[in-house]
Amino acid sequence: MTTINRYIFRELIPPFAISSIFLTSIFLMTRIPAITNMVVNYNTGIMSVLLLISYTLPRFMEFTIPMSVMISVLLTFMRMSGDNEIIALKGGGMTIYRLLPPVLIFCALGTLLTLWVTLVGVPWGKLAFKTTGIEIARSNLNVALGERKFNTSFKDVMIYVSSMDIQTKKLKDVFIEDSRTKGRVTVSVAPEGILAKDPQTGSYVLRLYRGTVNQVSLENKSINSVDFKTYDINLDFGDKVADMDNRPKDIDEMGLTQLLAVIKKSAGDKIALNSAKMALHEKFSVPFACISLGILALSLGLQSASTRRSSGFGLALFFFISYYLLLAAGWSAGEAGGYPPVVGMWLPDVIMGGIGVYILVRIAKERPITIPGSISRLLLFIKGLMPVGNR
Repeated sequence: MTTINRYIFRELIPPFAISSIFLTSIFLMTRIPAITNMVVNYNTGIMSVLLLISYTLPRFMEFTIPMSVMISVLLTFMRMSGDNEIIALKGGGMTIYRLLPPVLIFCALGTLLTLWVTLVGVPWGKLAFKTTGIEIARSNLNVALGERKFNTSFKDVMIYVSSMDIQTKKLKDVFIEDSRTKGRVTVSVAPEGILAKDPQTGSYVLRLYRGTVNQVSLENKSINSVDFKTYDINLDFGDKVADMDNRPKDIDEMGLTQLLAVIKKSAGDKIALNSAKMALHEKFSVPFACISLGILALSLGLQSASTRRSSGFGLALFFFISYYLLLAAGWSAGEAGGYPPVVGMWLPDVIMGGIGVYILVRIAKERPITIPGSISRLLLFIKGLMPVGNR
């Protein structure tokens, strides 16, 4: 690498580090209410909470790394353009294309890092998060029994609770579906109940009051209904924890080898096949977005020499949001079979990279860049939302 290339590469590192830390912190802030609730109300240990946070980091980093790559490239070249360093380089006989090597190397490193996160970090984090969550719920069932949601923390038992008093362990409007007995499904409904733990066995007992039990026999196709004053249901996480290693993994918990095996086995199931293919292509398309978004950010940074800084930020924001909207739309359409999964996952990269190359070529030839009227109006709207001092 030449002196100029090393200089540009070094300039890219600080904004990337700052952006990564900042964006990851923003994503983690969305978890603060749940974390606070677990520590304050459920007496969950700090170490367990920190483990859960660490397991969610790979999923956040899958998106924050490409974001940070784009932001660092954009900020670096906007600063160089604003300080007339680009003009000085061009005056010294350097073409715009000579600026590409350090940017491409930087984006390639971001791609490799994101690729490791998607192929290794995300599946590991998802599986570890679920296992640790069950272990925490095993020691404190209140964590597992969330209000107004269907809880499946117990094997073959589904529980719904309308409200729960954390201090007294009293439950309101309880609905339980128990299919642990082969050939029979038991549905229990009660206006209130109470949760107790056996200190010797570590199992839980859910005692219901003044409710109804409906037993459905799948073999005889019959239903027996019984009213009760009190009814005890034993709950144990043992089977659930032991079953973690043997249960089929979800798509987002699978690594590359497992996804390829699912694709091979799901040839006759179109829905499962499309889901597996979408997940497989996403593991590669999102990392390679570092390159397409990096080239686009380079073009926007160079173009900002003749525009105000807020316009460059607004244009970057527009393309950044557009990329993830295209990715979400591609996932929905590809999973439903609207078009091949490879198109749905890679088209956003092609579009953003193509726009970046187009702008870069126009800048290198010193030709004006025409922006569609709809994008111009959006940029003016974003600019109007910014404080006057930053325009």
